[in-house]
Amino acid sequence: MTADAAPDGLAALVSRARDGEVAAFEALYRAHVGRVHGLCRRLVGDWHLAEELTQEVFVRAWRRLPSFRGESAFATWLHRIAVNRVIEERRARSRRQDREDELDEALDRPAAPVPAPEHRLDLERAIATLPDRARTVFVLHDVEGWEHGEIAAATGVATGTSKAQLHRARRLLQGVLAP
Repeated sequence: MTADAAPDGLAALVSRARDGEVAAFEALYRAHVGRVHGLCRRLVGDWHLAEELTQEVFVRAWRRLPSFRGESAFATWLHRIAVNRVIEERRARSRRQDREDELDEALDRPAAPVPAPEHRLDLERAIATLPDRARTVFVLHDVEGWEHGEIAAATGVATGTSKAQLHRARRLLQGVLAP
C-alpha cells in the first residue's frame, strides 16, 4: 500500500474518489490491483482471464463507489466485488459449457481429456486444476482466510458443502503434489 493509502489516507482517498476524483481512484487502484488480481487468478486458474476480471472489478467499483457506505473496509468491499464477479463468470462459463456439452452429445464427440498428473508441477498450477467449486472454497478459505459461513453466503451453498469442498480440494491437491 502506498503512503497516501495508509489507513487514515485511505478514508480520504475513498471519499475523494466517491466525489468523482479520478486521481484518488487511480491511487486506490494502484494500492489494491495486485491483491485483487491474485485473488481472481487463484479463483479462475487463468492469468489472462484474471486480468480481464480484475479490470471489470475496478470498473464496477468505480461505478458503485457512491454506494460504498464504509461499513466494512474498502479492501473487503472490493474483494467482495471480485468474488462476486468471478462467481458470475463461472456461472456464465458453466452455462456455455452446458450448451457445448449438449452440442457434443448431439454430434457424438467425446469430451476433452483431463491433463495427466505429471503435467501439474507447482502449487499454482495444481490449484488451477481443481474443480471450480473446490478451487473457490480452497482459495477463499486457505489462501484468503474466509470462514465457511462467509464462503457459503458468497457462493450460495450450505456451510457443510463449503467444508466438504475444502476437504475435497485438499485431498485432490495432496494427490497431485505428493511425491
